[in-house]
Amino acid sequence: MANPLRIVWRLLRRTTLTHWILVSMVVGFLLGWQAPKFSLEIKPLATLFIRMIKMLIVPLIFSTLVVGIAGHGDDAAQIGRLALKSIIYFELVTTIALAIGLAAVNISRPGDGVSLAGKTADKGKELTKNVISWADELYHIVPESFFKAGAENEVLQIVFCSILFAVAIMKIKKTELKKPMLEINQSLSEIMFKVTEYVMFYAPIGIGAAMAASIGQNGIGVIASLGKLVATLYVALIVFILTTLVPIMFIARLPVRDFLHAIVQPVMIGFSTASSEAAMPKAMEKLEEFGCSPKVVAFVIPTGYSFNLDGTTLYLSLATIFCAQAGGIELEIGRQIIIMLSLMLTSKGVAGVPRASMVVLSGALSMYDLPLEAISLILGVDAFMDMARTATNLMGNCLATAVMAKWEGEFRTEEWHANRKLKQQNEQSDDYGEKDLEAAKY
Repeated sequence: MANPLRIVWRLLRRTTLTHWILVSMVVGFLLGWQAPKFSLEIKPLATLFIRMIKMLIVPLIFSTLVVGIAGHGDDAAQIGRLALKSIIYFELVTTIALAIGLAAVNISRPGDGVSLAGKTADKGKELTKNVISWADELYHIVPESFFKAGAENEVLQIVFCSILFAVAIMKIKKTELKKPMLEINQSLSEIMFKVTEYVMFYAPIGIGAAMAASIGQNGIGVIASLGKLVATLYVALIVFILTTLVPIMFIARLPVRDFLHAIVQPVMIGFSTASSEAAMPKAMEKLEEFGCSPKVVAFVIPTGYSFNLDGTTLYLSLATIFCAQAGGIELEIGRQIIIMLSLMLTSKGVAGVPRASMVVLSGALSMYDLPLEAISLILGVDAFMDMARTATNLMGNCLATAVMAKWEGEFRTEEWHANRKLKQQNEQSDDYGEKDLEAAKY
């Protein structure tokens, strides 16, 4: 008769991180619903997870980007070509997202019948003080200091420094000067991925606590009061994924099943924590396993965090028109298109600003004389909408990376196939050794 403890142990070993995350999300939801006070008490467990992830970002991005660019040839033109293709792709997809958000809010009209009586505009006025300008967006790219950018986790500034450093390495002709720096960064990159693996052991606890705290703080009742707005956003994001992201997968001839399997963990982390940064290290790791070259992953993922926020841009167009509807203001289609064009620009500097989507939204409302009081309504359900738009941002960035890798001929290269074959052989060797050990016990 089989030992029950042995059966439980085998079951636990076969339970993947994805399964644990799903379980933790369900437990967190139930805990936040039934024990809201206790859920708020365990919020530090979620904050701890976010802090552990943030400490990985700077060394991980810097090392992978330097090795990816300088360690795979001396073709600087290829990097420029990749950057141009990426920016064009980002602009096209985010424009579609804005258009879908605009269509959804005009069809659903979630702002009709919403009363702004008794609401205050103070929060909106406070946010308009921090409206993003074109100068701020330029400063958001080039740092005053690399160490300051690292301390503040300014992803785009880190990318700028990393590319500059990598190109400088490429231009140095003496191999004996290049080699030590590349070896250091290669070693740092592999070590940081291993550290990421260890941090992910804590992920189910942090994600469960984040979900519980979010439900405990906002409650389910607030969703019911503005359910039409939340439902409109979720439906619009689903429509965007089905009509834009899924067709792109087929047009680029990606192995769709493998791609979805690769991104499921990062997307769930992003959804439950409402933090793109929390999912970045895992997304980079999974995309390399999927077959994207480290060079493309290291460049496209961090850059996309500022220029390819599909979920956020869709939300901004939807939320802006919702505020107009709530204030009883009917906007002509022409004026809505003008607002959309301005959002296309202002939404690009969102990533590094705290509560940036609200900053951009308040700026748009102020610019077009729309009621800032509506922001107080949106803040009540913003946590639930933030989860959905963060997951969509992440999915869009992962897809952009895979598409760029395919277009650049950097997808599932001979080196990737060789490494995969070696990994499979090692896994088979470990399995056989484990079976022999169990057989010896009997």
